[in-house]
Amino acid sequence: MADLLADPEELAASLGVQATDPKLLWALTAASRRFRGAVRHPVSLVAGDVVTLDGTGQQALLLPSAPVIAVTSVKLDGVTITLGADYEWSADGILRRIGGCWPDRLRCVEVAYDHGYAVVPEDIQEVVVDQARALYRIDPGVQTKTVGGQSVTFGVQAAIGVTAQWTAAVQRYELNRGDRP
Repeated sequence: MADLLADPEELAASLGVQATDPKLLWALTAASRRFRGAVRHPVSLVAGDVVTLDGTGQQALLLPSAPVIAVTSVKLDGVTITLGADYEWSADGILRRIGGCWPDRLRCVEVAYDHGYAVVPEDIQEVVVDQARALYRIDPGVQTKTVGGQSVTFGVQAAIGVTAQWTAAVQRYELNRGDRP
């Protein structure tokens, strides 16, 4: 499954179920989505992606995904500009204008590029499997516990937190941290 960030076989082995178990696949899909949402990019390899960016009036723009594998074209106001003469790029997702700045206009830069990991890094796979294991073991819905005259209700969100390893992996791979409070 292309949208999973970890191998179902690995999760299945740790749970003692089949890799085709629907609940296992749901948990692994949910954990993969959560990780992608936390880091704010697809993680997996995407070839031929095209994005339209706002100019900032600055020399550098940030592409919305990394690592950048290739930039195949950049258009400024619909006109193709030249790598090495007009712009340069980095694997970290920086698109730098050579000899000036990008215009301060909305939707004036179009970039076609390849980004992501052909093989998902092992630390991402590990935390996604851990999160999926936790999701698999907890039944969705409301769980209530009554002791004496007091009742406490926990939903799945309260029962499934994140590990220190998850937090470290998200921090390592997340993009555009500057726009968060």
